[in-house]
Amino acid sequence: MTFLSARISRTLACISLAAALWTPPTAFGEEMAGPMPEMVGPMPEMVGPPAPPVVPEDAPNVLDTPRNYLSGKLVGLVSNIDRFFGDDRHYQESNDSTFLMNVNRVMGYSPQQQSLLSVMANVHLPIAEQKLHLLLETNPDKNAVVDPTQILQQPQQPNQPASQQQSFGAALRFMQQEAQHWHLSADGGLKFQGLGTTPFARARGSWEGAPLEQWHAKLAETTFWFNTIGVGETTQLDIEHTFSESVLFRATSVANWLKNTQNFDLRQDLSVFDTLDERTAVMYQASAIGVSQPITQVVDYVVLMQYRYRLHRNWMFLDLSPQLHFPRERAFRLSPQLALRLEIMFDEVK
Repeated sequence: MTFLSARISRTLACISLAAALWTPPTAFGEEMAGPMPEMVGPMPEMVGPPAPPVVPEDAPNVLDTPRNYLSGKLVGLVSNIDRFFGDDRHYQESNDSTFLMNVNRVMGYSPQQQSLLSVMANVHLPIAEQKLHLLLETNPDKNAVVDPTQILQQPQQPNQPASQQQSFGAALRFMQQEAQHWHLSADGGLKFQGLGTTPFARARGSWEGAPLEQWHAKLAETTFWFNTIGVGETTQLDIEHTFSESVLFRATSVANWLKNTQNFDLRQDLSVFDTLDERTAVMYQASAIGVSQPITQVVDYVVLMQYRYRLHRNWMFLDLSPQLHFPRERAFRLSPQLALRLEIMFDEVK
């Protein structure tokens, strides 16, 4: 019996060992560990540290954000000041319909003591995506010669020759802006003076940008032809810098050339614009005016202050400008002058 029991025990042990070898390992501990998670895709190969993400060259970085913010603030301040002061640059490049009427009076050392009415209208036509404009203006040939401080322009005497009397012009202008930096325009029209009518043509191109923080530059080139003054061109460079959100400095260099006289009219202005409040702004300016013929020389130094006050809403302004002139024709003696201007301005912004 003892021998038989031993044989039976060895037989049962062999059967148990065979069952354990044929049973899958996952069958044990299923209730405790649960099923094994399934792998999705092949295992990645880990070869060294992960590669850094690829950043595009034109992606903004930590320096771009403050620079773009300051550039936007500067361009906005320049545009607002030009619009508030009725600057010619605003009307040359604005795509909005605009109407401007000025009544000027100049008193002082000059014998020209009368008032002068000037009008300009710039209306975009409902075709060509507002790129085609109708222009109406007084004295288009005189407007072609850029004067950065229009308030210095003096009225004409009634006894002057007919060629210098007030005239009116009507033209069609095509405007195109490229890449937010370039602005191009060309126009042709008719000038009406007395009973005569003569054609004229103009073309203008400008570039502007902010090459440095808080600095803004603008370069403009204008070519023109009028029967009264012939072929000519004007180059103007403005360099601007902000001192605060309300104070702007501008250095303006202008050169006008006429083919008939082969002469350059030169001008250098240093201006500071100070916006006092929503209704009032002041400009302080020092200027040197010169010519290249018969020799290059300065013909006048000017120091002025222009006080501009918004009389009514956003379309009626009053300018008061005391000026100190030092003209060569008077041996650079102090020659005071006072200029007054009432301006009525309408555009689509208001």
